[in-house]
Amino acid sequence: MIIAITGANGHVGVNLCKALVELGHEVRALVHKNTKGLEKLDVKIFKGDLLDKTSLIPFLDGSEIVFHLAAKISITGASHGSVRAINTEGTRYMTDLSKEFGIRRFIYFSSIHAFRQEPHDQVLDETRQLVGEEALAYDRSKADGERIVMNAAKDGLDAFVLSPTAIIGPMDFEPSLTGKAFLQLYHQQIPALVPGGYDWVDVRDIVHAAVQSIEKGKKGEKYLLGGHWVSLSEVGRLIEKHTGRKIVRTVMPFWLAWIGLPFIILYSRLSKRTPLYTRESLEIIINSSKNISHEKAARELDFSPRSMDETVQDVMKWFDTHGYLN
Repeated sequence: MIIAITGANGHVGVNLCKALVELGHEVRALVHKNTKGLEKLDVKIFKGDLLDKTSLIPFLDGSEIVFHLAAKISITGASHGSVRAINTEGTRYMTDLSKEFGIRRFIYFSSIHAFRQEPHDQVLDETRQLVGEEALAYDRSKADGERIVMNAAKDGLDAFVLSPTAIIGPMDFEPSLTGKAFLQLYHQQIPALVPGGYDWVDVRDIVHAAVQSIEKGKKGEKYLLGGHWVSLSEVGRLIEKHTGRKIVRTVMPFWLAWIGLPFIILYSRLSKRTPLYTRESLEIIINSSKNISHEKAARELDFSPRSMDETVQDVMKWFDTHGYLN
């Protein structure tokens, strides 16, 4: 099959391209500029912009399956409107053109952040409501992207949604936000942790479910791809276990992190560096659900998340092999 992937140079994108090439598919990879991670893969590179509809036409014309992964991820706000523009209008362009070119299946990668995290004492599954206007810019944009895809499915496009939690794993060339956090822990660039954690999932398990979804996914459905909720302290312990590097264990209360936030932001602006943490990243940790169900994906997409211990071992080994731990 001819399979088109937007955001192909991202963490999931590179892993998905590799898996599909190995299965014998013809893969088209849409990138904006950077092709890092794709150079050694037998894929056809297309340069394009989600906000330039005409640039998407050669990429989609003749394709059979579309994986729409491309998105602007932000933990620093709306980025002057680009988060919403790329994640919503870009998705609208993709669904409109996919209908026009008769794409057989349209598979949209959303995020756990598109769902309301509360109430925390109830299972979070595909029936949970999406966030509204009160949510953070990125969360809101992914929820609106889902709504666009679901409306396109009602209008005839064979489309469905995959929603991963916090993704970590090998072949993280950029690296991703989660990959950067692991590297910051390893390089002792984080002076203290905060209480809480995330639901983490291995990129290889995400890719397996995505490949299975080509034939097994159902039009108009959503599939949560979660793994295991693990605290930040436990993540540090696992990194220490598999690298031998002493990792910070000090945990400061949230109130202290909030007090320090203005100084963190000011320092990042003066030094022109990415802030150590932001209001958005703190809110994500505070509101992260510990009770995310992936039963539907397990049942329908053969999704089976491996242990966090295995994931941390493999990702730190990959980072080491590729010079990120130097």
